Amino acid sequence: MNELKKLLIQAKIDFSTAVSISSLENAKSYYLGKNGKLTQYIKNIKNISINERKRYGEIINSIKINIKKELNIHRDILKKKQLKVSLKTNKIDITLPGRGKNKGGLHPIMRTLERIEKIFYSIGFDITDGPEIETDFNNFTALNSPKNHPARSMHDTFYIKNRYVSNNKPLLRTHTSPMQIRYSKINKPPIKVITSGRVYRIDSDSTHSPMFHQIEGLWIDKNISFSDLKGVYLNFIRVFFESDNIQIRFRPSYFPFTEPSAEIDIVFQDGPLKGNWLEISGAGQVNPKVLCNMNLDPEKYIGFAFGSGLERLTMLRYGIDDLRLFYKGNINFLKQFT
Repeated sequence: MNELKKLLIQAKIDFSTAVSISSLENAKSYYLGKNGKLTQYIKNIKNISINERKRYGEIINSIKINIKKELNIHRDILKKKQLKVSLKTNKIDITLPGRGKNKGGLHPIMRTLERIEKIFYSIGFDITDGPEIETDFNNFTALNSPKNHPARSMHDTFYIKNRYVSNNKPLLRTHTSPMQIRYSKINKPPIKVITSGRVYRIDSDSTHSPMFHQIEGLWIDKNISFSDLKGVYLNFIRVFFESDNIQIRFRPSYFPFTEPSAEIDIVFQDGPLKGNWLEISGAGQVNPKVLCNMNLDPEKYIGFAFGSGLERLTMLRYGIDDLRLFYKGNINFLKQFT
């Protein structure tokens, strides 16, 4: 018993004088290793009389617990010392740019999205997004596209089988317009908001993808007209393309959630697209039925909405001719935008 007490005292001394984790581990092996000092006492238990064996075992177990406790205390002390030394000798300036060989950069679609959000934020629009899994009600019915409405045939939809949310069959949203319903139910007019995010339709070719991105604007107030829509969108297009030599036209069209509705086309006055009219967005005055579904009085409020494909805007800005390039992960393509 006296020898074991001396062993514990000596272990404390050796642990406290260890100058590194490795020397501490060596000291641990000396006492607790396969052939360590304490292990020899444990092996000797077979030579102890049966009457004394229980007491002997209790003493050894107590000594072992105390040695491990001291070991852990000094291991923590050494780790903290190591960390302090490391912090002093290996300082990192986190404000410096990365030094990797292949520096990363924003994906061109994300560059476009950030640019658009900054433009609209500068004129007072809030920025928001919503769930990509939507209810049939928010995606269609609340936007004046009830069941069997011909407008639904314009959307090739991914429905989620065997799943129902409040008796509404869920789906992957086909556009960002459901956020008009969600946002207007928790925010009172005036409403000025930009919504962006991924949307899904069953389509795939050089100009379409089953997953793509949309940016959508909504402005609802008591005195908003179609001329406000034209002014806002013209300003956006000229700032986005950094050119005053762009004209826009509103071509009559049909959308169930706006009335009247229009396709927005732009014509370029210079560059490789000079003289070409290109469809860039769908827009219109918010349909009174949609305002009712927003719990707003259509006799009191009026508004306009517009939606554009981020891929289309990115392709026009950077001269990209195949939408599929955005999703192939080709380094030679992506590094042009770093």
